[in-house]
Order: sequence, then C-alpha cells, then structure tokens
Amino acid sequence: MDSLYFLIPVSILLIIVVTVIFLWAVRSGQFDDLDGPAHSILHEEERLADTAEEAVDQTGDKLSGADDEPPQG
Repeated sequence: MDSLYFLIPVSILLIIVVTVIFLWAVRSGQFDDLDGPAHSILHEEERLADTAEEAVDQTGDKLSGADDEPPQG
C-alpha cells in the first residue's frame, strides 16, 4: 500500500510530461509533412542524375562517381 502513495503521483507526473512534450511537437510542426521525407529518398537518385548531367553539359567532362566502371587490371 505504501508503494501506491509513491507510484500514483509519479505516474501522473509522467503523463503530464508526456502530454506537454507531445503538444510541443504538434505545435512546432513536427507532424506537418510525414510523407515528404519518404518520397524525397525515392527521388534523390533522379536529382543526382540531373545534377551530374548539368555538370557534364557545363564542363564537357564526366564527373567521377558511383557510375564509373572499376579500373581493369
């Protein structure tokens, strides 16, 4: 019974802290765009390819990158 006198206030305090943190996250916009980061990973390769093509067009040289063939020999 003595442990309940300790555990009930601690649990109420924990609920209050979690609620405050959750409300802060909602108000600061942490949950505004949940799909954007997931889609940006899928389209990152397209952006990198476009950037590499622009660099080749500007300099006339091919940039070294992951697409290069490994050296033979």
